[in-house]
Amino acid sequence: MEKHDLIHEFPEHREKIHTLKISDQHFRKMFDEYHELDHHIHRIENGTEATTDEHLNELRMKRVHLKDNLYQYLVS
Repeated sequence: MEKHDLIHEFPEHREKIHTLKISDQHFRKMFDEYHELDHHIHRIENGTEATTDEHLNELRMKRVHLKDNLYQYLVS
C-alpha cells in the first residue's frame, strides 16, 4: 500500500507545487483535499479504518479526479 502524495507522483513539478500552494488559493484547497483523501484511503488500505469495497473505489476515483485537476494546474 503506497501513498500517492503529489511530490512523489510529480517530482518534476516539486517547485511549481510549492509555489502554487503559496500563491493560488484554489490550488491549495485542491491540494489539501487531495492529501486528506489520500491519507483516508491509505488508512482504509492498511486496515486502520473499515469500509465497503464500493466506497473505497469511489474514494479512489475521487482521488484520481483531483490528481488530474491538480496536474492540469501544474502543466498550464
